[in-house]
Amino acid sequence: QVQLVESGGGLVQAGGSLRLSCAASGRTFSRYAMGWFRQAPGKEREFVAHIGWSGGNTFYRDSVKGRFTISRDNAKNTVYLQMNSLKPEDTAVYYCAADPSESRVYDYWGQGTQVTVSS
Repeated sequence: QVQLVESGGGLVQAGGSLRLSCAASGRTFSRYAMGWFRQAPGKEREFVAHIGWSGGNTFYRDSVKGRFTISRDNAKNTVYLQMNSLKPEDTAVYYCAADPSESRVYDYWGQGTQVTVSS
């Protein structure tokens, strides 16, 4: 099992940047693939980015490619989402999630952090 806590959200103007962090507890974190998801008001939760347990095998939804970067520091039990060139359509609650078997099945979720991008 793992517990996840997101931080780093806030209000930013379009074109700005934010870095989200997800701090994990759990003895097996370093062997978990991790993902970022987001949910905008009135919308379904959508996939944003994925990273394998060793830091490779990264994937992004098309709309954030070239703007967002997922990374991790296993020594700190933390996964990051660097978000650049933010757009109003990026406004959402962002969640991190753990994929224990690198199967794209995310069994553990954080509580989310709000990102608001003003136009």
